[in-house]
Amino acid sequence: MTLAVADPAKSRYAANLTLLLLLATLWGASYTFIKIGVATIPPVTLIAARTLIAGAVLLAIMAVRGIALPRDPALWRRFLVQACFNSVVPFTLIAWAESHVDAGLATILNSNAPIFTFLLALVFLRHDPPTPRQLFGVVAGLAGICLVVGVNALAGLGQQLVAQLALVAAAVSYGAAAIFGRNFNGLDPMVPAAGSMICGAVILLPISVIFEQPWTLQPSTASLLALVGLAVFSTAFAFVIYFRLIQTLGPVGTTAQAYLRVPIGVALSVVVLGETPSATAWAGLACVIIGIAAMTIPSRSRGG
Repeated sequence: MTLAVADPAKSRYAANLTLLLLLATLWGASYTFIKIGVATIPPVTLIAARTLIAGAVLLAIMAVRGIALPRDPALWRRFLVQACFNSVVPFTLIAWAESHVDAGLATILNSNAPIFTFLLALVFLRHDPPTPRQLFGVVAGLAGICLVVGVNALAGLGQQLVAQLALVAAAVSYGAAAIFGRNFNGLDPMVPAAGSMICGAVILLPISVIFEQPWTLQPSTASLLALVGLAVFSTAFAFVIYFRLIQTLGPVGTTAQAYLRVPIGVALSVVVLGETPSATAWAGLACVIIGIAAMTIPSRSRGG
């Protein structure tokens, strides 16, 4: 009788898929958390608190694990850049945008990060020529954006359109973050996660104090609970998973969570917030999922 020996490669693949699904769920929930949070907490203050709490949670976990923050100034400069790409700019744009649009719509428009990661990789990294399937994925994803944004654009440049374009800009920023995140290979995933959160808080807290006077706010219990969920689960824990997957799957593979995140995020906005996406939003959702899946699901090798 022989005992079956687990294939290490298959075990790693299964672990990565599990982490990818968990990351998609945590980030899909973030749009609902943000929508509830910005109801009584201004966007910059919400995101400043999000990065501060997430950074504190990560530092506590690192202390328990015996991991120290690095002291290399060059590494902290990279943390600062990563913070701008991966938290300060996109978090704030999304929070502001969700003051004007539904969480489900925000999920759809912001999910195109793999499209922009792929395009940025073509420009800035040595990359194989795009395959026909990847080109189809880019076209489908951009078509999804046009379906959601384009119809409203015909009605004139209103605040909702500006908010929608802000969500697309946040997706571009996430794409840049995935590319830049390759600079942290070899570090424990918690180190760049904590470092970037700390840098994000350092940038955002003064802005919050100057422009939004957080001591004058009276946030609701729902907004405070949403902030805690956003900071602890959708940020601290999610970013540890994110940097782990950047190292194991690469930037484009990691952003594949977007095609899982879209239906999860939209479903939560419907169930929790009672939102009803429009017909064009549903059509855009379908295009986005098809496009991202076409770009990120690996092809089966002919050799089996």
